[in-house]
Amino acid sequence: MADIDPRQLLLSIYRKALAAVEGGHAVERWLRTHPPDTGPWHLVAVGKAAEAMTIGALAVLGDAVHSGLVITKSGHLSGALGNDGRFAMMYAEHPWPGEGSLQAGDALLDFIETAPVDGRLLFLISGGASSLVEVPVAGVDLAFLRRATDWLLASGQPIDEVNRVRQRLSRIKGGGLRRQLGGRDALALVVSDVPGDDPRAIGSGLLAEPLPGSVGGLPDWLAERLASTPADLAGLPAVPHYLVASLQHALDAARRAALETGYPVSMWPHLLAGDAGLAGREIATSLRHAPPGFLIGGGETTVMLPDAPGHGGRNQHFALAAATVLDGQDDCWLLAAGTDGTDGPTSDAGALVDGGSIERGCAGGLDPDVALERADAGSFLAVSGDLISTGPTGTNVMDLVIGLCVGSVMPANAGSDQKESVE
Repeated sequence: MADIDPRQLLLSIYRKALAAVEGGHAVERWLRTHPPDTGPWHLVAVGKAAEAMTIGALAVLGDAVHSGLVITKSGHLSGALGNDGRFAMMYAEHPWPGEGSLQAGDALLDFIETAPVDGRLLFLISGGASSLVEVPVAGVDLAFLRRATDWLLASGQPIDEVNRVRQRLSRIKGGGLRRQLGGRDALALVVSDVPGDDPRAIGSGLLAEPLPGSVGGLPDWLAERLASTPADLAGLPAVPHYLVASLQHALDAARRAALETGYPVSMWPHLLAGDAGLAGREIATSLRHAPPGFLIGGGETTVMLPDAPGHGGRNQHFALAAATVLDGQDDCWLLAAGTDGTDGPTSDAGALVDGGSIERGCAGGLDPDVALERADAGSFLAVSGDLISTGPTGTNVMDLVIGLCVGSVMPANAGSDQKESVE
């Protein structure tokens, strides 16, 4: 182990996976292999990868883009488009909608309305769009939206259930935005942050179809306010949607990078979902008892939040729960991180834990079980020195988990990329 830093090795694999699904490269790659009609194009980009996806589109379309509206989360604009007078840039709130989300919704409707009827609209949609842009149905205000979001995020509901509720509270989700197109041609390129890559769920399906099925299990105050049926899209032409990046692309890239080390690689057999603590312990148990090698998986777990939760997100919760299983092991490491560079309401992407994480955190006066109970994994992992910080990544394809157990011997070619870091 003297010749290799396993932590840097895991971070290197994580970075290579992110590069494979970076929004700019993904959009540029798709447009070059599927040359679009000539313009003029009027571009709308919404989500955490909005700026990156716009840059990718401009690399192919260039001057054929006549105007654009870019809506993203605070901190996710680098300024690369700042001097381009064709574009209006807006920040909005995530994961709770705010005043900026409503302003962005109004700006989106205005942008579409003022686009020439013979112009083509190119929509670039990525994760985060559900919160970043909103036009609520009559009788729903921002206070209600925030209360509903509080309940949904704390409930541990799967993302499809969350998006069914969002669609019933919105004039533009569940395909509602199609009503505003007025016959204009439109095309949507999407980076998926949802299981199954269903365009009806990505960004709550702004231009797709409503998610089927009923909405149940809601508190009375929320159920009574939902629209009784999804948006009526009868007679409105469908908008073609094309997937340009997904979790599977990231998993494939991680697998290729891991195989380059000389270790065998096992892929987790199903999408990670459900309670983050249970999933973290399950993965760590498998890693701990498996033969030497990598274990790679992905998905999106949930955390049932207590009253007054602490600091952290689902990946930090997952990682801390895994660390309680790996405690005392000197040959196992596990990374759990979001691909967007954030984890829930935090600015950390996740964490990379090992057999000494619990001891380091306890030495700082914290208790891992209490931290998990209080949804305060981030505080523990800050003390143990295990948080991962990347900044915005230009993508969002759910979460990655990369585990490594080395046994007593490292392959001779392991660690060739050990100097890479996400810091």
